[in-house]
Amino acid sequence: METLKSSSLLKPSMSSSSSSFPQNRVTRAAINIPQRVTSISLPELRTSGFDGLELQSSIEKRLSPISINTGFKRFENNNGADPLVMSKIRAILDAVADRVEMHNNIGDQRTHWNSLLLNSINAIILAAATMAGIASMSAGAPVAALKFSSTSMYLAATGMLSIVNKIQPSQLAEEQRNAARLFKQLQNQIQTMICIENPTAVDVKELMEKVLALDKAYPLPLLNVMLEKFPETVEPAVWWPTEQRRRQPKGPVGNKDFNGWNGKLEEEMREIVKVMRIKDREDYLKLATKAVKLNKILAVTAPVLTGLAAVGSAFVGSPAHGGWAVMLGVVGGALASVVNAFEHGGQVGMVFEMYRSNAGFFKLMEESIESNLREDDLERRENGEVFETKMCLQLGRSLSQLRDLAAASASKGIDIDEFASKLF
Repeated sequence: METLKSSSLLKPSMSSSSSSFPQNRVTRAAINIPQRVTSISLPELRTSGFDGLELQSSIEKRLSPISINTGFKRFENNNGADPLVMSKIRAILDAVADRVEMHNNIGDQRTHWNSLLLNSINAIILAAATMAGIASMSAGAPVAALKFSSTSMYLAATGMLSIVNKIQPSQLAEEQRNAARLFKQLQNQIQTMICIENPTAVDVKELMEKVLALDKAYPLPLLNVMLEKFPETVEPAVWWPTEQRRRQPKGPVGNKDFNGWNGKLEEEMREIVKVMRIKDREDYLKLATKAVKLNKILAVTAPVLTGLAAVGSAFVGSPAHGGWAVMLGVVGGALASVVNAFEHGGQVGMVFEMYRSNAGFFKLMEESIESNLREDDLERRENGEVFETKMCLQLGRSLSQLRDLAAASASKGIDIDEFASKLF
């Protein structure tokens, strides 16, 4: 009976209202409906100008307490964090996302540089060698023009090779790929921090240090700040702050008395560090040293060959120097194109940077383990069980394989044949 009475009250109220404000009529009708009303006859309400389905959706949105509470819950998900801190965190997140895009774009650009310069220089060298060969078989006026063209092209190739071998476009591209990957990793960490943690001013400082360390490790400009392409001593790449703060655990996980740590796990981690240092990191540093030495030889050889070819092509056709001039002009150019193709087509600079970065990866893992082991207060360490799982994932091993590796290291020492990582 109350439902029928409410419906009868609703209808006169709507019919007596002005027809120019249909939305207001619907709003007043919705306010006057008691909570016990569970259904409304849509055909009777269509006189307001709304389609029945649209009116029902409008009423549900106005009356539903869920839609109101959901907004408050999302607002409360910040865990009561300082709004100023959250604003700074979001500003860092925006900057990191922009860095990812910048490094991706510049990495693509430098990859194109490598391909374009490789093909252009080889085309110039081979054209110059062909002209020198034709000049040696010609006579008369065309010889001078061919000799001049061949010599000019060789000199241009020598200059271009000197610049390209100095900047190493393939290595530059690899640096940008590494930077984009690491900034993307940092971006994910910040997003996780915003969602499930309560950031503080210390977190802001730590994130700023990480961003600046990455900027220093992988600079965007070429002039003045470009990384050394032929270092005398090869060191692992370092893209993290020298002093890293261990985050205080938010709550106990696993064994709450010892924060997941025990003597067996500590000994296991020490053995893993030992294997990474004497096997993985040392191996990649040796490979990086060999790669940089090979790259240095190739970088010097190609311009020398084109320079000699330029001298030879200038003397092509000379009665006194005809034989050796042709040999230098043609063979020197051909060898220069082979060396250039091997250096930049094989991306020897990129290989060196990859080895150097891998060595840095193992150095970071070693520092992370040693930093936790040096902390005497177990509650200030990262949870042991979580930390062990992270090590397994980073090394591409299962928990049992990691423990077997630690046992093998303890029994064999430096004579262990197995590498810590199964990923690379």
